Amino acid sequence: MLTVPADLLNRQIVEVFTAWGMPSGYADTAARVMVDTDLKGIDSHGIGMLPGYRNMRRDGKIIVDGEIRVVRDLPSMALIDGGHGLGHPVAEKAMGLAIEKAKKTGIGAVSVRNSNHYGAAGYYAAMAPDDGLIGISLTGTPSSLVVPTFGKRTMFGTNPIAFAAPARRNPPFLLDMATSTVAIGKLAVAVRAGMDIPLGWAMDRDGRPTTDAPAAREARKLTPLGGSREMGSHKGYGLAAMVDILSSVLSGAAIFRVDEFTGRSRAAGNVGHFFLAADPAAVRGDDGFPDEMDDLIDALHATEPADPGRPVLVAGDPERAAYAERSRSGIPVTERLAGEIRDVARECNAPYLLEGSDA
Repeated sequence: MLTVPADLLNRQIVEVFTAWGMPSGYADTAARVMVDTDLKGIDSHGIGMLPGYRNMRRDGKIIVDGEIRVVRDLPSMALIDGGHGLGHPVAEKAMGLAIEKAKKTGIGAVSVRNSNHYGAAGYYAAMAPDDGLIGISLTGTPSSLVVPTFGKRTMFGTNPIAFAAPARRNPPFLLDMATSTVAIGKLAVAVRAGMDIPLGWAMDRDGRPTTDAPAAREARKLTPLGGSREMGSHKGYGLAAMVDILSSVLSGAAIFRVDEFTGRSRAAGNVGHFFLAADPAAVRGDDGFPDEMDDLIDALHATEPADPGRPVLVAGDPERAAYAERSRSGIPVTERLAGEIRDVARECNAPYLLEGSDA
């Protein structure tokens, strides 16, 4: 296991993206979002995605210099075309536009089409509390990974939901969750670490629950949030559908299995996102929202724990703790992932910067 300083990891990503021909602004944004994600301990959506992005670019799904265009611009709503580029730059632009609109009208909703994987949904939702706003970030995905309750075939992606709300004394409330039981990247993390996965995370090729990480990664069949009907997977299934309705149907983006079902042909790299920013002061008519958020967060933290060694947490606490620790000690990168990054860099003649790294 290597430990890599955040700034070095950022430079490595930028070097690769630049060698691919990505404009510097896009490369800087994507690298910043990916490293922020790794700092927060979300290893499935940071630099670990680089080999996957390489494959998507090679298959023509990502156009690294695709033009980002605002297609419709209304007082409180907008539609942006991502030009089939990597999702991070267009997602940051879209959330920024939603925030601008919310400051003027009280609410801003922005849809995105023709995008790609945008990393961790929570990054974009968390932009809103910096301006005292509530933020929501949703996204469809480039492929189908989740099997509906009672089904055998995948129909949805992991379709995450992120929600952020500002407080005054406390850090913002920040929920970032997949509507699958786990993110697909967790399977890759388990494979790289040589670990089994918990029963209920995923299925094998025949649709049977499995703990074998390589078999699960090969099958790419995740369960909806809940894992089984008895444990509430129908709720995760319903949430996944809701996310794709707002992210994909609303924007005119693709849902892979639906296009397959209807025979509709669309260009690759047509992932949809949805962003919303709302001003609580515009609703309440006062500035009391962050204070009452503090009351809620303080009350939750004060809840007596069942195990004294495991205090009650609030959404965002684990990520902030990981961010503080990894900012000091560096970001862990397995030897296997480091080897994959080295291969990606060599393929595009970018320098490999992680050799012998130790924060």
